[in-house]
Amino acid sequence: MKISSFWMDVLRGMVIGVANIIPGVSGGTMMVSMGIYDKLIHSVTHLFSDFKKSFRFLLPILIGIVLALSLLAKLFSFLLARWPIATNLGFCGLILGSLPSIFKHVKHKGFKLSYGLCFAAFFVLIVVLAVVNESSGNDVVLHTNFFGLFMLFIVGVIAAATMVIPGVSGSMMLMLMGYYQPVINLVSDGITALLKLDWGMIGHCVILGVPFAIGVVLGIFAIAKLIEWIMNKWHLQTMWAIIGLICASPIAILLKTSWASFSIGQLLIGLVAAAAGWFAAGWLSE
Repeated sequence: MKISSFWMDVLRGMVIGVANIIPGVSGGTMMVSMGIYDKLIHSVTHLFSDFKKSFRFLLPILIGIVLALSLLAKLFSFLLARWPIATNLGFCGLILGSLPSIFKHVKHKGFKLSYGLCFAAFFVLIVVLAVVNESSGNDVVLHTNFFGLFMLFIVGVIAAATMVIPGVSGSMMLMLMGYYQPVINLVSDGITALLKLDWGMIGHCVILGVPFAIGVVLGIFAIAKLIEWIMNKWHLQTMWAIIGLICASPIAILLKTSWASFSIGQLLIGLVAAAAGWFAAGWLSE
């Protein structure tokens, strides 16, 4: 693998990682926008049957995701707190910038009622999820007893499955279940403990993190197999459903955006960020 190709895949992994940090932004959508979704799903489902090729592709993606989670989580939390409108408009541009490359999959393939129904159904699904998320409940408290660890495993499965589906935000699903802030805090506490070599806290984070991590791995493999089967059986219907998910994602993001800090200056910065995101999506999809 060329070094330039390796580091481009690391960068793509970082985009996926950042997307999975921010509620309302879909990591699956970012995979589609960068033109690696089909290859990533194939690599996951054929990891053991074609290990060398799949591992070479997945390794830099995973490195990028881990780097994003460990290095950029706090940065984007700061940007969303300080400039929520500009930051979210930038993500909207990044998402919408993927549409030209995705339309290539359905271009000149005709249009049927089933395609329109798939588009409409998944468009409405994302908007409804965003509206429902506005009334989500309080965060849960993580416990190291059997029930608490089992729930972390189940939440990991659900979160991972939704992270892979384009248009559906895994972090938004965590928020709906009340696990978003606890899991983010767990990751942050684990990194801080490692830097300080606080073995007691490291052990606590490992006990809580392992069942969640196992659930994430199983969730990714399970949903990847399902998606591969669906795309092979109903490819064009699936692509129109993905287009519906992507078109609805900016609406979901803007519904969740805090507009209390609105100003002309932030709007202008946001429009510039949206344009930059649009061009970045095209560049990353090359």
